[in-house]
Amino acid sequence: MHAKTLIQLLKHHCTGLSEIKCIHAQFITHSHSSNPSLASALIRSYITSQDLNSAQILLLNYFPSSFPSPLLWNQIIQAYSKTPSHSLQSLLIFRRMLALDRPTLCLPDKYTLTFVITACTRQCSNVCGENLHGWVVKSGFDTDVFVGNALVNFYCVFDKLGKAHKVLDEMPERDVVTWTSLLRGYAHCRQMGVASELFCRMPERNEVSWAVMIAGYVGNERYGDALRYFHDMLSSKDDGVQPNEAVLVSILSACAHLGALDQGEWVHLYIDKRGLIGSPNLCNALIDMYARCGRIDCSMRVFNGMVKRDVFTWTSVIVGLSVNGVGKDALRFFREMVAEGIKPGSVMLLGVLNGCSHSGLVEEGCSIFYNMEHLWGVKPGIEHFGCLIDLFGRAGLVEKAFEVLKSMPMEPDVVMCRALLSACRVHGDFGLTERIIDHIARLDCSVYGGGYMLVSNIYASLGRWDAAAAVRKKMSEKKIEHGPGFSWIESSKSL
Repeated sequence: MHAKTLIQLLKHHCTGLSEIKCIHAQFITHSHSSNPSLASALIRSYITSQDLNSAQILLLNYFPSSFPSPLLWNQIIQAYSKTPSHSLQSLLIFRRMLALDRPTLCLPDKYTLTFVITACTRQCSNVCGENLHGWVVKSGFDTDVFVGNALVNFYCVFDKLGKAHKVLDEMPERDVVTWTSLLRGYAHCRQMGVASELFCRMPERNEVSWAVMIAGYVGNERYGDALRYFHDMLSSKDDGVQPNEAVLVSILSACAHLGALDQGEWVHLYIDKRGLIGSPNLCNALIDMYARCGRIDCSMRVFNGMVKRDVFTWTSVIVGLSVNGVGKDALRFFREMVAEGIKPGSVMLLGVLNGCSHSGLVEEGCSIFYNMEHLWGVKPGIEHFGCLIDLFGRAGLVEKAFEVLKSMPMEPDVVMCRALLSACRVHGDFGLTERIIDHIARLDCSVYGGGYMLVSNIYASLGRWDAAAAVRKKMSEKKIEHGPGFSWIESSKSL
């Protein structure tokens, strides 16, 4: 078959990998291997079909070393750079490109370098990226905005903000992507003060810039600042800038953590007005916000109005029901979700166990805990063990709770020990309290002295002043500083 016909088939008719391989076979057996246009079309078809290995073999073995155009190299390097698992191959192909016998006919361009720097970022190859930066400067590509943006992002990913900032300062031309990449780096490193100064310096901002700042404040638990930036964004004179989905999800999270129900309801109305209520991410954020603000009825209204629900939707509503003390409903929704074939994750199972604990559903909670790894592939973590101990403790089964604490595959933390001791005090089991104290002391269960202080306070509450003094002396000898104090106050039979 004529080469032109094969090229047309590849461009317009061959969509399956088997068809591409048939044409590749003709390429080899019918003396078409000297036809660069057909070879290029084959490589592009392999890339489109995600058979990157075949594309690479064809590029490196069938072309004369001086022939492949930078465009072909760029296409295959870009394809490999898109995923972390394949990004190393981008670097290897780039090295082959530089090692050609006649490199002047196929020099890397700004696109090649952008893709390779991106590959270094995804491959977490710090040394390789810095070496590549040197090559970029030597070759004069450091003035290109695309290459500069890739370098800024690379250094931010490795938390080398000084170098990232230096790249930005030395760029003759910057765009909003340059500034936003550096903003994201400072936000990730919890340097929101510097990020704010940088944000004010930006000559132009877009939705992503605002989203990075607002998400940064939420991620750093500065929820009030996040709300302030949101209000600034709404009144901003930046052309065409409106809160996007990422901004709205972040601001709903801020409202949830602050318990700012009025603000959250306003955002809900804003979402409705913009016609965005169909977004699963926004609905999930609304469910979480209302639940944290104590309006589980509103959470359920959003949930019931959703057409498409994902595992995050179910997690939000189940955890919401649990924290609002409606454990039986949380368990009912959990069973409904499992019946629909949705696999629960670690956070959801934690929420269900918490709901069972607060609702006294011992049998149900035990069933979920002891089957979570077998049925759903989730290995219990320390938080899950903590819920199980709390479940037994609240139900008065303090001996069982103690057995769980002793048999855990990891050391218990101070919070867990304190919860078990609290359960002993509530249910008047002072004999078990002594055994737990001895167990804690043997484990040396201390985080910044919290465990020692707990044991000391327990001894003091039992009138064992000599033992309390001995624990404090041990802390002094080990130079352990005690953290903030904790007191037990009994109210309505709880501590």
